[in-house]
Amino acid sequence: FLATPQTSNHTTKMKFAILASILGSAAAFAPAQNGRTPTAVSETKADLEALAKKLNPVLGYYDPLNLAEADFWGQGNEATIGFLRHSEIKHGRIAMFAFVGYIVHANGIKFPWAMQLDGTPFPDANGNPPALWDAISDDAKWQIFGLIGFLEFWSELSTPNHKHYMRGGKPGDFPDFVSGPDGIPHPVPFNLYDPFKLSKNMSEEKKESRLRAEINNGRAAMIGILGFLSAQCAEGSVPLLTGVVPHYDGEPMAPFVTNYLGQPFGM
Repeated sequence: FLATPQTSNHTTKMKFAILASILGSAAAFAPAQNGRTPTAVSETKADLEALAKKLNPVLGYYDPLNLAEADFWGQGNEATIGFLRHSEIKHGRIAMFAFVGYIVHANGIKFPWAMQLDGTPFPDANGNPPALWDAISDDAKWQIFGLIGFLEFWSELSTPNHKHYMRGGKPGDFPDFVSGPDGIPHPVPFNLYDPFKLSKNMSEEKKESRLRAEINNGRAAMIGILGFLSAQCAEGSVPLLTGVVPHYDGEPMAPFVTNYLGQPFGM
């Protein structure tokens, strides 16, 4: 169930409900570029073709650019497949965060307390998520980017207990937070993935099934969030969202309102 952006028009609500059902089914029909099983050490094109049928029985294996046969940076084909698999899973997860976040902010849902120490509240922007991001101070954005940078750094670690995804590790597997001399210099009680250990006794078959669902949901979310932004910036580009989402005249791909890099050049 997905809440729709607030509107008094029943017709637009119905159109959005139709869109939600289309996006939900997109998981089954999105191109199956590549895939992996959680027990595989290294993957080949044959592995991707086998998993593609499980992810998308209708289209099956779909790789028009032949990326599964590429060799990025001279690291070998299996390392390249690991890179592509990890990239897709990671982007799918971020897209799911973005899609749900968009729905939340479009409905004006926010924390009731102050956002900053000076008492500045969380912005509202009248249900316009991209405009809401623009209203956040640069100091707050730098804190967000700092956290993202740390998570990116940590995800690239290769330790005896966690192999890198281009060296036989599992694409999409985020390493546990380790405290002590070889890790974070303070206790970290929870991990990013499964902080409450709910999947500790889960079977490998169940884990594999959930990973396939995550991949398909991530693909649908990538379509969904880009659909929202396209409809806001180019009105009429997504007919089902016409009149549902507000217009946005900013730059949705720019992290800051001020172009710090281009400013010295008059940009």
